[in-house]
Order: sequence, then C-alpha cells, then structure tokens
Amino acid sequence: MPLAMFASILLSMPWPVAADTAALASRKRSRYSLTILLDPPGTALPRPRIYGPAGRPLVVIDAGHGGHDPGAVSAETGQREKDITLAVAQAIKAELIRSGRVRVALTREDDRFLVLGERSEIAHAIKADLFISIHADSAQPSSTANGATIYTLSEVASDREAQLLAQRENRADIINGVNLGRQRGEVASILLDLAQRESMDASAGFANLLKREATGLIPFRPDFHRMAGFVVLKAPDMPSILLEVGYVTNPDDLERLASDSGKINIARGIRRAVEIHFARKLAER
Repeated sequence: MPLAMFASILLSMPWPVAADTAALASRKRSRYSLTILLDPPGTALPRPRIYGPAGRPLVVIDAGHGGHDPGAVSAETGQREKDITLAVAQAIKAELIRSGRVRVALTREDDRFLVLGERSEIAHAIKADLFISIHADSAQPSSTANGATIYTLSEVASDREAQLLAQRENRADIINGVNLGRQRGEVASILLDLAQRESMDASAGFANLLKREATGLIPFRPDFHRMAGFVVLKAPDMPSILLEVGYVTNPDDLERLASDSGKINIARGIRRAVEIHFARKLAER
C-alpha cells in the first residue's frame, strides 16, 4: 500500500491522545483527532552554502567528527579522523561541482563540532535528496583490517563489529558525561517508521551502486555493506549512507587517505554512483 494512502487511513482511525497540560486535557476533541506534543523550538541550525546549478538534486556530504571530537587517531602518525574526513568531503564536493549534474553542500567546511542529530537536520532543512557521511575506521593495533565499508541504517546490526562501531560513533555527542544531543519527542511514530523503511531500501540500493561504480577506485572490504543503528542515518526522508573510507590504524589505508590521488579516487567513485542514482530516479518519473 502506498505510504500516502496508509497515512490517510491511519490518521482517520481513533488513537489515544496523550496530554500533559490542563489546557489540552480540558479541550473538547473528536474521538478521531490526533494530538501531538512537539518539543519547543530550539536555536536554528546554520544553513550551509549550496554549490551547483539551481534545480538539480542536492547531495549533502557530512565530514564526521570535528572540533573537540577528533574521532580516531593514528598512534603512529597522530593523524586525526576529523581532518581526514573534512579533506575527503572537500574532494567529493569539488568532484560533484565539476560534474555539474547535482548541487552539493557540506554539513561543515571547517573544524567545528556538530552533534549527531544536527547533521541530518541540516540536510533535512535544505531538502537534501541524498546524505553521505564520511568517516575513517580504527581497529586494534594487532589487527590487519583495511579497506572501505558502507553502512546503512538498521535497528538490528548485521554483525557484532557493526554494532560496536555504531555504539562508538553514537557516543560522539557525550562529552564529559553530558549528552549534547537534542532528543525529539515521539512524533507520528508509525508514519515515520514507514517513511524510514522506504529510505532504508533506497539507502541499501545506493550502497550496492557505490560498491559497483567505485570498485577499482576505492579498495572495499569483502563484507563491504553492513548495517547498524547509526544516529546520523536516521532521517526518515532521504537515502543516507555512512562511508568508512579506510582504517587510520592501517598504514596502507592511512597513506592512501593522506594522498591527493586517494582522495580524488574516493570522490570519483562517489560521483559515478551519484550520477547513476539520480539518472535512475529521473527515469522512474
């Protein structure tokens, strides 16, 4: 059943109404009404600069970590994930601008901290059509793990490693024991779940497309597609992936990510997948 039709049926059904104020409790309502208590408005998020020709699909690139959150750090060289992700995001932006097929924006263009929820909220605010979060992985010093991995959203992790990574990334909002993430209330949860399922399917499709188009440019792990409950991927209205471009704990990966050619190859692989993704969307209309 199409989501719009299900929404119409769902909202016409009687639902218990929760209220925590006397005014709402005393207000006369139809038994078919649905009352949703919204969180109070917060500070408006900064709107990023959008590059590219008007009217084209909008891709938001999210450089992971930043500010007081360095992310993973190489024990050998001291290179920080937050610097690697920003440099890669800038290379992707430049490649997408050169293509002229899409518009592109970055959640951050400098060394600043954003809580996890703000990253997808920024993309939502500017009506992004695709969200790509860039990260760099880490492993135990004795591990030989290397290569890129694409993560998409699932409440059930595909494996233990994916679950642990999601837990580590989701803790980025917790600094000195204080949770900086802004928690939303339960807003039309059934409709949001349905919309999110559609986005999750589209995200998985883009993950497979990226692997196909970027093979030969980006070295992927054999188990390249994993799923876990990443907060940054939970926007229900746009396909979203998290790309771990390599391991800061692997010397070969780190050398690749630090090189101009390595960053350009990542950008080219993403550009190929993005162009095909939106060409398919246009053909479906």
